[in-house]
Amino acid sequence: MMNTYLFDFDGTLVDSMPTFVGMMQRILDENNISYGDDLIRIITPLGYEGTAIYFKEKLGLKLSLEEIEALMNKYAIEEYTQSIPAKNNVVKTLEALKSRGASLNILTASPHFMLDPCLKRLGIYDLFDNVWSCDDFKTSKADPNIYVMAAEKIGVPVGEVLFLDDNFNADKTAKEAGMKVCGVYDETSADCEDEIRTLADYYIKDFSELLDI
Repeated sequence: MMNTYLFDFDGTLVDSMPTFVGMMQRILDENNISYGDDLIRIITPLGYEGTAIYFKEKLGLKLSLEEIEALMNKYAIEEYTQSIPAKNNVVKTLEALKSRGASLNILTASPHFMLDPCLKRLGIYDLFDNVWSCDDFKTSKADPNIYVMAAEKIGVPVGEVLFLDDNFNADKTAKEAGMKVCGVYDETSADCEDEIRTLADYYIKDFSELLDI
C-alpha cells in the first residue's frame, strides 16, 4: 500500500477541466487562432506561463505574455473561487487516506490565487502536507525534474510516491522521473484512457477506488 501521494488538481481532484478547456479555447477563438485536437493534451502540463509561451511562440498569438496570462486569470478566477466542485468521492477518499496516516500533496499547473481558495472552499486544504503550484518550482510538469524535486521536499525517494493525474503527458513524465503513476479518468481525457492505462501502474475511474491500491 502506498503511503505518499502527489495529486494533480484540475481534472483529478476537481471537476475544472471544462472550465480550463473553455477559457483556453476562448482566448484563441477570440483572436482567430486555429489549433489542433491535441491542444488540451499539450498545454495542460505547462502551467499558465508555459501555455502563454506556447500560444505566442507556437500558435502565433499576437499578444504579450502578460496580456495572455491576464486573460487566463480573468476568465478563471471567478469559477475557481466560487463554483468549481470536487470530483465524485474525492473528499471522502482524501479524509480516509489521511486517517490512515498517508502523506497527501498537490502538484498542479494552476496558480495559488486560484488553487488555494478553491481547496479551502471545498474544505480540504488542511488535509494536504504540501500544496504546490508549478510556479513554486520555476518549471512545469513537462519537466521530469519537478517530480524529483517534489519527492525531495516531501522527504521520500521518488519511487515511493504515487502520482495521480488525468493527463497523459504528465503521467508519462512522472513515470520517466521514477514515480509510481495512477491515471485518473476525466471526460476531457477519455480519448487517452487506453494510452494512460498502458503507461500507468494503476488507473481509477472513481476516486474511491484509490482506497484499494
